[in-house]
Amino acid sequence: MKAFVDPDLCIGCTQCAGICPEVFSMEGTLAVAQPGELPGELVPAAIDAAQNCPVSAITVSE
Repeated sequence: MKAFVDPDLCIGCTQCAGICPEVFSMEGTLAVAQPGELPGELVPAAIDAAQNCPVSAITVSE
């Protein structure tokens, strides 16, 4: 699984970084996801972060 943050949708609320800081971080005012495959143990938290994004800017998929 991989995570992606759409920079055109992100509002920089920091919620994803708070829920799953191992995958999401802030670069300036926008969130970014770690590149590449997510370790399996982080997938549930990354999905939780995506589901809690207020503007649906996060995608977690294969």
